Amino acid sequence: MVEGKVVVVTGAGAGIGRDLALALAQEGASVVVNDVGDAAHAVAREIADAGGRALASIGSVSEADSASRIIDGAVEHFGRIDGVINNAGILRDRIFHKMSTDEWDAVIKVHLYGSFYMSRAAANHFKEQGSGAFVHMTSTSGLIGNLGQANYNAAKMGIAALSKTIALDMQKFNVRSNCIAPFAWTAMTSSIPTDTPDQKARVEKFKQMTPAKIAPLAVFLLSDAAADVNAQVFTVRNNEVFLMSQPRPLRSVHRQEGWTAKSLAEHGIPALKASFVPMDRSADVFSWDPI
Repeated sequence: MVEGKVVVVTGAGAGIGRDLALALAQEGASVVVNDVGDAAHAVAREIADAGGRALASIGSVSEADSASRIIDGAVEHFGRIDGVINNAGILRDRIFHKMSTDEWDAVIKVHLYGSFYMSRAAANHFKEQGSGAFVHMTSTSGLIGNLGQANYNAAKMGIAALSKTIALDMQKFNVRSNCIAPFAWTAMTSSIPTDTPDQKARVEKFKQMTPAKIAPLAVFLLSDAAADVNAQVFTVRNNEVFLMSQPRPLRSVHRQEGWTAKSLAEHGIPALKASFVPMDRSADVFSWDPI
């Protein structure tokens, strides 16, 4: 599916990223295995031992210069770059009124800034060659909602908006940008608290979903077979693949003479209330056991 392409996978030393890198290599891609630690070397060796082509790239995506070095290293080693999967991530879960600025900054920098830095570093290469594809990892925790993850959820919603803008801005250069919201049990999700019965039940469901289930969709989105797939958000949950909605108007009210706070309270908002979005969490929407 991706024979001859060069793809950078961030956070590829373990979990979802590792399985993405292995699957891409198996499908013919040359893979840049990025992570902040030596695990990147182990995954690159695993690919090479299986007959694939891989380059270990150690560096943080949370700094612009480091992200540029990751992309430049891919081009220098393999001669080009065709895809970027923005997968690197961390969690610093905390209920909102107790969240520190350090916990906020750490998560935003890796997820949102990292996705921007990596995408921006690759964008000019894609523009010049007239092709390229981004796959960004978002989350239903952000798209729908979840407790105690204001930093993570804000970053993941920002990534969805970033992906859409990249798709709009770069479609004329034959560059595509899509998102995947993955359900999978990884080292990152293993830090989810299990202090309440609801949290314990959520974690047990997560444990049923392996990172390898995410890889087929990511490989497809980076392939030429996905040439007409752009600006979309998908969710993968074990053997299920969902196309997610994106915000659109639900209902409207009109008043010829304009609205006042009083008329909104008496008529406008009551007319809209039947279409209010419920305060669901991700687990409320995806309430059945993984298939």
